[in-house]
Amino acid sequence: MAGESGSDAGPDSSPCYLQKFRLYETRSNFYMIGRDKNRTLWRVLKIDRLDPSELTVIEDSTAYSEIECFDLLRRIHEGNRSSGGLKFVTACYGIVGFIKFLGSYSMMLITKRMKIGAICGHTVYAISKSEMIPISKSPNQSNMAYSKNEKRYKKLLSTVDLTKDFFFSYTYNVMHSLQRNLCRNETGEVPYETMFVWNEFLTRGIRNTLKNTLWTVALVYGFFKQVKLSVSGRDFCLTLISRRSRHYAGTRYLKRGVNEKGRVANDVETEQIVFEDVHEGCPTQISSVVQNRGSIPLFWSQETSRLNLKPDIILSKKDPNYEATRLHFEDLVRRYGNPIIILNLIKRCEKKPRESILRAEFANAIRFINKSLSKENRLRFLHWDLNRHSRKATNVLTLLGRVADYALNLTGIFYCQVTSNRRQDGLLTLSCLVKSDECPAKIPLEKSDDFEKWETDVANDNESISENVKPPMFQTGVLRTNCIDCLDRTNVAQYAYGLVALGHQLHAMGFTESQTIDQNSPLAEDLMGVYEAMGDTLALQYGGSAAHNKIFCQRRGQWKAATQSQEFFRTLQRYYSNAYMDAEKQSAINLFLGHFQPQQGKPALWELDSDQHYSIGRNGPNRYNENARPSFKRSLSDGNIVCDMDSPLAPSNIGHRQPLCENRGTFNGLSESTPEIPTSEISYSRQLFGDMEDQFLESDGICYDEIGDECNCTNFDLDWPSSSGNSCDDDIFDRSTTGLSSENIGAELKIDMTTSPSESGSSIKGGDRTASELTCGGILDEFSESFVNWVTHGDMLIPSKFISKVVP
Repeated sequence: MAGESGSDAGPDSSPCYLQKFRLYETRSNFYMIGRDKNRTLWRVLKIDRLDPSELTVIEDSTAYSEIECFDLLRRIHEGNRSSGGLKFVTACYGIVGFIKFLGSYSMMLITKRMKIGAICGHTVYAISKSEMIPISKSPNQSNMAYSKNEKRYKKLLSTVDLTKDFFFSYTYNVMHSLQRNLCRNETGEVPYETMFVWNEFLTRGIRNTLKNTLWTVALVYGFFKQVKLSVSGRDFCLTLISRRSRHYAGTRYLKRGVNEKGRVANDVETEQIVFEDVHEGCPTQISSVVQNRGSIPLFWSQETSRLNLKPDIILSKKDPNYEATRLHFEDLVRRYGNPIIILNLIKRCEKKPRESILRAEFANAIRFINKSLSKENRLRFLHWDLNRHSRKATNVLTLLGRVADYALNLTGIFYCQVTSNRRQDGLLTLSCLVKSDECPAKIPLEKSDDFEKWETDVANDNESISENVKPPMFQTGVLRTNCIDCLDRTNVAQYAYGLVALGHQLHAMGFTESQTIDQNSPLAEDLMGVYEAMGDTLALQYGGSAAHNKIFCQRRGQWKAATQSQEFFRTLQRYYSNAYMDAEKQSAINLFLGHFQPQQGKPALWELDSDQHYSIGRNGPNRYNENARPSFKRSLSDGNIVCDMDSPLAPSNIGHRQPLCENRGTFNGLSESTPEIPTSEISYSRQLFGDMEDQFLESDGICYDEIGDECNCTNFDLDWPSSSGNSCDDDIFDRSTTGLSSENIGAELKIDMTTSPSESGSSIKGGDRTASELTCGGILDEFSESFVNWVTHGDMLIPSKFISKVVP
């Protein structure tokens, strides 16, 4: 962001944040003039235009007044009159970064911005318009051997639309949670190195040269929405922020699972902030809660197919000791503290094992890691098949609400009262917190010395503060939710968590007497709308279509035919994006993040396979890149587990500051054979929680019940309803007796399509409609039977017998 200046103002002065800029040019230089919000401080930056191969920026250390600054511009104009003088180029609101392809550098600017919210008086903006300006005056295109590729790279980069889902703030570290911003008195440069700043690479050159972040903005990618709500006649503001990690970032089928450094695909931190709607300058109460989503931290993949809507899940056994999985959870502990609570929503068992393979291996990984952890630091987990319970949306949200309540009781929420004496130009700090005589029950994550100095920092404020000030509360630990894509089912679970958390937040702020919010209340419906918007945005970014929101539609009482039609066409949209658009989208992301850096004489980005993108950069062939897509052998049949011990990716030796354990031992991982799925019709009823914890943790294999069926495993100390009447084998038996003829499509949809098609690899949701409803005057009449089966069941669009005739 246009961050702090290490100017001549002196050590005790408030830092300055430049927010508005004007760009001028002469034949040999660009001059950027920046000023602060109050027009009291003006600075000058010079960018050399004569050397196209190097980025040369020089910052004038003088802090000018407005009159002095414009006098400087007049003198520059007079000095360059013979070559055309000084010309105005554009007004802008910060530098996104500099990028070089095969020619000269280009500068990316924000030329229009839009306010989308504010946190404690700190404005957050989205980008309305951006512009890329070449640094070199007028390169001789006719003599550029690579001009065609240069234009193609620029066109590819332009597909990263900065006006969609990027946001920033000049004075608030929006890449960090509220708790971290308040509890860590961070000063100095804006932390561009964090995992949530997407233009870290683009700004690296100017930041390293100037040793400050005065001229650039730190862009966060994800979702930001702020709404005003009310409860019990009192107004409050709710802000929902999702921050997408730039590590191992990409599209649905091109980024799956975990990499060697423990980074997972589709890693998104979601923060829900609630604060009182009070007049500016008045003390206010504020609360936040953070949850996380991310791909299953195993080495697995799916290969895009233009003929198969339901690609095989390919699981590699290259990491038998789950080192990458361990690194991932160590990183979560470092970021959020203990406990780490895992909610795994993927399918428990299937006719053709797909998700269930990952479920079994994930259970083994968690159990293996937990063996070396103390009981209080063990990973808490619940493997719960949302698909099986999703036929009644209310029941699903109720059960997920119980999980959320359990998690919140373990992690707590962040709550404090903020005084009006915050630094007007600086970031929020711990000194803004109103002090209570009570000590906090929880210590903030990654606490710094500033927390221990809290007593001293705010001691002077005690005299003016009421005796009944509430003590602050802190969140330690996090709920991590996943399904296959971490989009549709995950979003339902995150809404359920957000609703329960909102009840806790409003109760802590004194808005409600109870911590529970009725699912049928207008407040719950308003919150659902915000989470639905977030789910659609995140799904478009990673999956290529809006989210599948069947449960939300059911909660609102939407017409089933309309819901099914919507789900059907979103499935098609996601398929088209994955099959035809994602390769280019992934290349653009790799270019934007600096994972691929073009070089003259080296293969172009579009000439490489996705696995080769990361071995060629400005320094030539390099060491393993953490964002490289793992190379797996292709599975030739449904449910195969591919053992790829010959992977070129060497085991990682990277550790973290807070290892999960010291004793690692050995473990064989998943057995060579696919877990057996019983095919006879059975029913079962069992208690999933409580005393089974020790038995489960000591087991060496997958948890099975008394008849050999894999159970829904957990170590939550929580009562849970039995699974009686919801047997996996009931589902398999029903599906096996239902044909795929047009007469039975409706029945098949009713049984098998309760999960979002994008996640399970299955297709549209049919709800409770019958075959006749679907085929007589329904949407399926518009398509051929083979096309419907392809969308519905992932069958081959072109039968293999025809393919064999066409392909030699």
